[in-house]
Amino acid sequence: GEAPQVFAEGVYNAETINDEVFEELRLPPDVTTEVQSAWAAFQRSAESEEFAAESLYSAMLDAAPGLQPMFKTPRAILALRLLRGIGAVVGGLQDPKSLKGTTEALGFRHLDYEVTAPRVALFR
Repeated sequence: GEAPQVFAEGVYNAETINDEVFEELRLPPDVTTEVQSAWAAFQRSAESEEFAAESLYSAMLDAAPGLQPMFKTPRAILALRLLRGIGAVVGGLQDPKSLKGTTEALGFRHLDYEVTAPRVALFR
């Protein structure tokens, strides 16, 4: 049989989709600062929140068109939810406990969807 995967507690791993445990994510402060700075720059570069949301949503669907049929809510609403959801995650990067709560809440909003490892990989 296969050996079980071992996940380092709270360590980000872009290669492996972990569906076994849900730990608090702890990033080095310089990584948190860089991500938050990049997110702030993206938001400043948009002429409006709606434009930023549409840009992000379009980029997601361009990268993963197979996700489009899953969404039934109007595009403008989904785009704003995506932007605000990512913003909440980015904003919580310096507080692992809060970030875990935010991520759990976002996860519960997706319980009606068939979230699979291949779809997670597409979204990444």
